Amino acid sequence: MNRLQWVVLPAALLVLFLAIVLAWYTVYRQKKLMKRLNDMLDSAITSSFSETMFDESMLSAVETRMANYLSASVLSARNLSGERDKIKTLLADISHQTKTPIANILLYAELLNEQRLPEESKSSLEVLKGQAEKLAFLVDALVKISRLESGVLVLSSKQQSVQPLLEQVLEQAIPKAAAKRIRIKVNFDHAEGTACYDLKWTAEALYNLLDNAIKYTAPGGEIQLAVKTYELFLRMDVSDNGIGISEEELPRIFSRFYRSPAVSETEGVGIGLYLSRQIITGQGGYIKVQSTPDAGSIFSVYLPLEK
Repeated sequence: MNRLQWVVLPAALLVLFLAIVLAWYTVYRQKKLMKRLNDMLDSAITSSFSETMFDESMLSAVETRMANYLSASVLSARNLSGERDKIKTLLADISHQTKTPIANILLYAELLNEQRLPEESKSSLEVLKGQAEKLAFLVDALVKISRLESGVLVLSSKQQSVQPLLEQVLEQAIPKAAAKRIRIKVNFDHAEGTACYDLKWTAEALYNLLDNAIKYTAPGGEIQLAVKTYELFLRMDVSDNGIGISEEELPRIFSRFYRSPAVSETEGVGIGLYLSRQIITGQGGYIKVQSTPDAGSIFSVYLPLEK
């Protein structure tokens, strides 16, 4: 080995050693930085974040920005909570202020109906009563929708049998169906019928589907209510042999206030299906529909088996 090699080789080894040390130090600093950032995020998640570095480093700047962001988030959350309380108060006021006059209109309509009135007046009185009932339903439905959409009303789901749900809904629906000579057939296995749902609000959602089936099924028709359990969901089908829904209308039937031109003469305001979907999706479930014009429809409600 000549003199040049004796000089070059140690220099090369030194450069290699320095490169290895620099690479290790870089990796060490990156790991330390990532750990610090991870700790900062963990403390931010647990709401215990506070600035601990007050130098001119980039990490200190990140801490300052995160502290400012979290402060703004807390303020935003407080403002949101305040707005929600205002909405809750407003909805309560609307509900209270409208229920009383509507109830009075219905009461006086009943009192007038007991009087001897000309036939023309009786027909006008029936229209007045019908419109007051429609207005009462509309206000009540709008208040419920607003509560659901604004988060004021929280659905309290729990795992339970669907038998009380079916009993509550059928108790409301059967008299209305009987008045049109419509038979409601129930297919329910008591051993399998358990799901996670809010009884009060799910009963309202399911009743809306049954009410629609009764409304759009001709006298003498049949409605079937079937329950089946799958791996993740419990499915409830409301089937009818009514007028059905055209394919182009299916994507729109769950829209607020949507009413098909084919049923424009039938009583309704186009809120029931929208409200039902809001209630079911708010519990982690969903609704599907299949329909054939002039042959009937199947509305399927899927409720999660667990939270």
